[in-house]
Amino acid sequence: MSTYMARSQDVDRNWYVIDAAGLPLGRVATVAATLLRGKHKPTYTPHVDTGDYVIIVNASTVLLTGRKLDQKIYFHHSGYLGGLKRTVYRQLMQKKPAFVMEKAVRGMLPHNRLGRAMYKKLKVYAQGEHPHSAQQPQVWEVKI
Repeated sequence: MSTYMARSQDVDRNWYVIDAAGLPLGRVATVAATLLRGKHKPTYTPHVDTGDYVIIVNASTVLLTGRKLDQKIYFHHSGYLGGLKRTVYRQLMQKKPAFVMEKAVRGMLPHNRLGRAMYKKLKVYAQGEHPHSAQQPQVWEVKI
């Protein structure tokens, strides 16, 4: 008996919608990363992108527990000397709420070519509408 290894051309991809309204950021990001990697499937293979497409809606109403809205800081460097930029998550949630969710999910994916391919299957929207109804996405419930 041999171990099953999935091939990229044989992968069957589905579309899932996650409603992040009122849920903690980390819980939603963990579930999304699991779906993007394909770890929920019995055909999961670590070196092959076996994951599904994930749509996250209502990213602007996601929760950060504790005092993270005021204490958690997003750092960005311009590449020049003294070019370190800091933004508190409260300001980041007001300006770009989808970016906060994308950053959380991206940090949970592999940091290589395979992770970049998985990240392209993530779609995040700040409000409740999305333009992917033609793909007939299924609703995925996040258990807290």
